[in-house]
Amino acid sequence: MELREVSDRVEIQAALTRYATGVDSKNWGLWQTVFTEDADVDYTNSTPLRGTPTELAAWYEVNFAPVPWTMHYVTNVDITFDGAEDAAKVTAMFYNPCLLPGQDATSYFGGYYHHDFVRTPQGWRSKHLVEEMVWWVNHPVRGTSSTAPTVFTAAAR
Repeated sequence: MELREVSDRVEIQAALTRYATGVDSKNWGLWQTVFTEDADVDYTNSTPLRGTPTELAAWYEVNFAPVPWTMHYVTNVDITFDGAEDAAKVTAMFYNPCLLPGQDATSYFGGYYHHDFVRTPQGWRSKHLVEEMVWWVNHPVRGTSSTAPTVFTAAAR
């Protein structure tokens, strides 16, 4: 592995850490630094949310305010450079325990983040994210467990 590829992999993994840290600390400005300005962020596998980072950050600011805590773990990061030095397909597993409003017990969910990263003058940024929810325990709407859950029902736009 060449030094540049090692550096690129470290930078992409740092972006995934910023994603989790931004969500868990409710720092939507930090969260937005993971993405290109015009990125397509698609959570429709689990919610009705899809939009640009700016649109979703505004939604999160309001709708995540009552969420007491979340704790994302992003693991098993698979990075494939897309035939060009300036593009990469990234799949990473996530595990997220959290306490949701109105719940007496911790909820747990997990799945995959599928990103298309590109090299920009500001570094590696995601231009497209698809969240693939695989499982959920203690779902606030559906009971104890579910696949492809609906977390929030408000539209993003």
